[in-house]
Amino acid sequence: MFRDRQEAAERLAENLGRYRGQNPLVLAIPRGAVPMAKVIADRLNGEIDVLLVRKLRAPDQAELAIGAIDEKGRVYLHPYAEELGLASHYLEEEAAAQMRTLRRRRAEYTPARPPIDPGGRIVIVVDDGIATGSTMIAALRALRERSPAKLVVATGVAPRETLQKLRDFADDVECLATPEPFYAVGQHYEDFSQVSDEEVIAILSE
Repeated sequence: MFRDRQEAAERLAENLGRYRGQNPLVLAIPRGAVPMAKVIADRLNGEIDVLLVRKLRAPDQAELAIGAIDEKGRVYLHPYAEELGLASHYLEEEAAAQMRTLRRRRAEYTPARPPIDPGGRIVIVVDDGIATGSTMIAALRALRERSPAKLVVATGVAPRETLQKLRDFADDVECLATPEPFYAVGQHYEDFSQVSDEEVIAILSE
């Protein structure tokens, strides 16, 4: 159990000390991970930016991720998505809805500049917690195409089986806790209050 995201970020920064002084690019998956990425980037003397991906939601179960989509519209579907027998028109509509959110967030978050280029950089992708891994896998696949020197996942909490999947897409994985059984990310934070768009914009504008 973490007190809040600040505590988790401080502990992750300590564990990631091997990257200090190498100007890592610390990418946050909005919105919850943005304050965490700020702490990590500051401690490691790196740069911060956001990595915009959105989970694709199961019908009538908004918290259940069946996959994810990145800013270029590339879709990653979790293997169990096929078992749900989803209609193709549902997937198309859900992907389109999440793309609208991605475009809006990019316009709001970094209106005056493009995303920072990860090419040739040590890239640390931060999330406050990971459940199925769909969103993080979509993020890692999108990043890998842009030729980073090294791809690192940093998260507060995740199931062991999810971490094992992520190791197929990342060069290094740092996770503070792997509780069993795993139910939801928010259960492992005493304070898991929402991070607002305004807070994200303020952090990225500093």
